[in-house]
Parts: sequence; C-alpha cells; structure tokens
Amino acid sequence: MLMQRLHVCAAIILCTAHARLSFENQTVDNNVTKSESNDLKSVLNLMGNVTESLDTAKPDEDHTQAQRNASEDGEQMDKETRGAKPDCPPLGLESLKVSDDQLESSSYLSVGLGPHRGRLNIQSGIEDDDEYDGAWCAGVEDQEQWLQLNALRPTLFTGVILQGRNSIWSLNWVRTYKVQFSNDSSVWQPCMNGSEEAVFVGNEDLETPVLALFPETSVAQYIRINPQTWFSNGTICLRAEVLGCPVPDPDSQHFSESESGSLDDLDFRHHNYNEMRKLMKSVNDECPNITRIYTIGRSYTGLKLYVMEISDNPGKHELGEPEFRYVAGMHGNEVLGRELLLNLMQYICHEYNRGNQRVVQLVKDTRIHLLPSMNPDGYETAYEKGSELSGWALGRYSFEGIDMNHNFPDLNNIMWDAQELALDKKRVAPETRAVISWMQDIPFVLSANLHGGELVVTYPFDCTRDWIPRQDTPTADNDFFRWLATVYASTNLVMANPERRICHSEDFQQHNNIINGADWHTVPGSMNDFSYLHTNCFEITVELSCDKFPHVSELPIEWENNKESLLLYMEQVHRGIKGIIRDKDTRAGIANAVIKVDGLGHDIRSAVDGDYWRLLNPGEYKITVWAEGYFPRIRHCSVGSEPHATICDFTLTKTSQDRLKQILASGGKIPRDNQVRIRAMRMRKLRASTKILNRRREQQQRLNKVKQK
Repeated sequence: MLMQRLHVCAAIILCTAHARLSFENQTVDNNVTKSESNDLKSVLNLMGNVTESLDTAKPDEDHTQAQRNASEDGEQMDKETRGAKPDCPPLGLESLKVSDDQLESSSYLSVGLGPHRGRLNIQSGIEDDDEYDGAWCAGVEDQEQWLQLNALRPTLFTGVILQGRNSIWSLNWVRTYKVQFSNDSSVWQPCMNGSEEAVFVGNEDLETPVLALFPETSVAQYIRINPQTWFSNGTICLRAEVLGCPVPDPDSQHFSESESGSLDDLDFRHHNYNEMRKLMKSVNDECPNITRIYTIGRSYTGLKLYVMEISDNPGKHELGEPEFRYVAGMHGNEVLGRELLLNLMQYICHEYNRGNQRVVQLVKDTRIHLLPSMNPDGYETAYEKGSELSGWALGRYSFEGIDMNHNFPDLNNIMWDAQELALDKKRVAPETRAVISWMQDIPFVLSANLHGGELVVTYPFDCTRDWIPRQDTPTADNDFFRWLATVYASTNLVMANPERRICHSEDFQQHNNIINGADWHTVPGSMNDFSYLHTNCFEITVELSCDKFPHVSELPIEWENNKESLLLYMEQVHRGIKGIIRDKDTRAGIANAVIKVDGLGHDIRSAVDGDYWRLLNPGEYKITVWAEGYFPRIRHCSVGSEPHATICDFTLTKTSQDRLKQILASGGKIPRDNQVRIRAMRMRKLRASTKILNRRREQQQRLNKVKQK
C-alpha cells in the first residue's frame, strides 16, 4: 500500500511539472478584440435587442472592477499562454464520457437548463424553455452561482473551455469567471494566479469556444466554474468542457492502469491534408496489389479530392463485381468519418496481408472506393482551431460558403433534365460537380455518407413533399433502406447501447437509432436523394458521434465503436440479385437496359458491359428487362437471406426491324430464310395496299354514277 501511495504521489508531481512546463511554453488568446465587441454591438443594436452599452455589466457595481481585474489577468495570461493547445484531454462533457450524474449546480432556471445541459456544443431544441435547452442557466443572478463536475477520481485539472447558451431567441453568456477545486465537495480551494485568485475571461458571443488554461494546475476530484459577470441583457448561462489528466488512484473503483482503446495498430490521430496524403501513400506502398490512389477533382482552393480504391484488380471494373463507396467530410468540421476511413484503409491492408479470410473475401468480391475528405477546404479551417475550439459550425461549409449536402440537383421536386439545364445558374461547388461526375462514371451499387454531431442513421428520402419541415417520405425501397440503416445502427457499439444519453434534443432510440431523413428534417438537394434518383446507387447517412470533432484521445475508442458496422455494411452490397444482360446473337453485354421489379416503382439500368445489381430483401420477385431495339424478357428470381446475390442473367432478342438494320449496317447478307420471310411480308403489304386502292376506285366510280343521274 505504501508503494502504491508513493506511485500516486510521483505521478501527481510528474503530471503537474509536465503540465506547468507545457503551460509556460504555450499560449492562448482568451480576449475578444475591441473591434469584435463593436461589431457585435452594432448587430445587436440593429436587432433592437440592446438598450445599453456592451460595456455595462450585471451586477452593475461589480462589473467594472471585475472586468478590469479579469482583463489585467487576461493580459498577463495572454503573454504566457497565447496560441496554446490543451496538454491534457477533455474529460468528456461534449463526448458524453461525463454522465449527467457527475454534473451539479448551485441552482438552475428550469429543468431544460439544468447542469446536465452545460456541455460544450450542446444544441437546443427549436423552442426555448423546453426539456432540451441549450446550456446550464443559473436560477439566481449573483456571483455565488456555480456549475460543478465530479471527475470521480483524482484529476490534474489544466483548463476550461466556455461557450454561451445555444439559442435563436435569447442572448446569454458568461463574460468572466473563477474556478475552485475540492477533494470532497465540501472544502474548496480557489485557482490562483500567483498570490491572487485567478479571474478568467469568458465569452463575448453565443457560440465561439474560449479556452482558459490555469496558471497553477491542481489535482482534485471536483471542479467548479463560478461566473462573476455576464452579458448585460442576459443571465448566467454557459456550456463548458473541462481539461484534465486522470491520476492513478489504486483505492478508487474507477482506477485502471490504461484507458480502453483499440488493439489494432493504426494511426490514431487527426490528419491534415498533407498528412492524409502521406498516410494514403503509405497504405498504397504496403499493399500495392490491392490499392490504387486516384483523384476525382479539386476543391475551390485547389486541394485534390483523393480516393483510395481497394480491389484484387485495382483500376478496372470487373464484370459482375459490385462497386461500393464511403464518402466522408462533406461537412469539413465533422471529422470522425475522415479518420475512420483512413483507419479502414489501413485495417483492410493489414488484415489482407495477414490472411484474414473475411477481409480477403471482401476485397476479392468487391471494388471499394473510400473518399475521406469531400470538403478539404472546410476541414483545414476547422483543423487550424482544433478539437473543442472549432465550435459547432466552423469549417462546415465549402470555401465559397456552400453547404454541400444541399448542393446536389433536387430531383425530388424537379425532373433531372430541367435541373441539369439549371446547373450553370445554380451555385454548385466544384467539389459537388466532381462527385456527380464520379457517380456517373462508376456504376456504384451501395454507399454511405459519414457525418457527425448526432448518433443516428438516416435513409432516403431526405426531402419532404411540398416543403413540409419534417414528414416521413419513403422511397419505393423503404424496407430495404430500413434494413441497411439497421445493419449499421445495431452493430455500432454506442448506438446499440440502451443506456446511452441522447446527444442534443432528439431521442432516436425510440426509433432504434434509424429514421427517414425527411422525418428528421427536410434536406432538399441531398447527396442521398440524388444518388437514388439519378444513379443505381442506394445511399444512407450515418451520424457517427455527438461530438463533431472528437479529441485525438477518443479516436481509438471511436474506431472500435464503428469497425464492425463499417465492415458489415460493405458486405450488404452482395444482397439481392445480379446478372448480365446480353444480346442473343452477339453475346455482347447490353448497356442501359432497364431492370424492373414488379411491385417496386424504382427501376435501375445496366452498366456499360451489361452487368447489373439490384438490392432486394429476401423473397420471390418477378423481373422484367427491356432495352431499346429488343423484345422484353421476364424471369422469376429468388433472393435468399444470406449476403450472396442471386445470379439472374437475361438474354434479349432484337426486334426484327432492329436486327435487319444491324445486319445491313455491318455489310452482311440477309439469311435465306429471312429473305423468304421479307418477300412474304412485302407481298402481304402489296396485296393489302392493292385492296385499299381497288376499294377507293370502286367508291369513286359509284359517286360518279350518282352525279351523272
């Protein structure tokens, strides 16, 4: 026991020294500039929401001195801490590692503004004052209010990140605050800055996260955030994240020698554009026989949109082999999908080389395409700020300010031919155009679009009819789409956990963590709807985590949460029926043939080589295939429950007229039996036309006789 205690003490000393050294060599700017404050004041005056100067504080008599002291502290801490990156990771208010039971407060304004809502980047419901509001708000306006976190174990606290209240109706944020620590929640010690109690600069708007690193770090179990001044026209409201390094404690039930993570040897870190390219190159070097890197276009600023192809014959579409794609980073600040796809390409390469039969079979039977960053410009913007400090929206849009998930032709409401004519008039991002061309060049069968900020899987349609804000709007393949969504959601370790907390304001567990996209919120011009209506590809959206930009320490856990889902979902591309549609005479594949499933109002078309894939649930189906210049053909095909597509080939016979045109165009002679048939047809036509002429003559002769009489 003595040795354990000495070990704990040594760990505390080392952690404190390391954090202090790190603090002294790093900086962060916690102050808002005067011009930014003036800009905010002008906007609020225009809105009619400000009746007094932004420099006026509440409580009035305390604010001027408190703000002056905080500014002096802030200036001193600015000199020491400008540009800092938190050395210790977030404890998990935003990622939900911190449970609601760990949060307490001195008071709260309403149930929906309780301490459990004081989480960085939490989003409110549509209405204020409901059960799911956008911050913790104190029920009393004085300087004795606090939000408290129980870390459950001794923790080296190094900093706090603060935000205002998320709301479209009210303006509330904390401008300055103090911090206290405790080991028992009874006796509290203030965070000091030299010989004085530290006062930290908070927010000057609703959404910008502001980081404060402590000048003197402390080891404790509890931490309190104690607001001192707040926006004059609002009240005490905040959202927070706490930075800290857990200290080993052998006597604690929460003690563990190592945090849970992943046993896979993967590069678990955030990769900017250049680092992403290097990682993809390293995978290609390690597995050159099954990988190929190619680009589909460039972003507005010229960054390439890289794709990793994984196949046993990279660079070529193999007859009968389905094409699969994952797309991530459509919103640049939703970064987990990007890292998961980089992890996935590493994992497949490693496991293929190890002889993992599941992975080998997947690579052999499927052509896989991974686009980790559809919006590299937006990602670079978010990456510069980093996890926790990029906020909820920084980097979401393209460099031009375009939301790419609303940027595809809206085929739900306008026919494609008309919409295509309007593409030049519509502001379409170059990234969107590149993906559209990619969809048209490769006969994709199945896809998923990886997003972040929630925990749910959505399926088409994403756009409601008649612009209703939200309404269940199913496709003809609704049952299969629900199956696809369930495959991912039910195997995702976080979504499948019935004890998990909701992310923001929607309880998706009541829908088994899947929902029709339009029934969540209408999204005109989504990639999912375009993919379904303009191509043969079925696509869903996966919202991977509550936190859009998880801390690097969370990446191994997130990989484990999603690994099985990513693999199992890819395997669904082998469900339904597939086959080749050929010309009876030439045996050549027929491109653009229509494949119709009786009872389902959604047809697909064959690829250039005549092969096709139709995703279907188990059952018996009547399939009709037709192509221009051919007689239609009908077959009955059976689909089993295993993920192995039923082979359902078709051979089509040309119509007589088209067959003759083909023979004559090739310079060939018409076969003798066909010549006899043609003569007979011509003779019948001649006899028929002769009869018609004779009748007309007889009628004319009768009319002439009548006139003569």
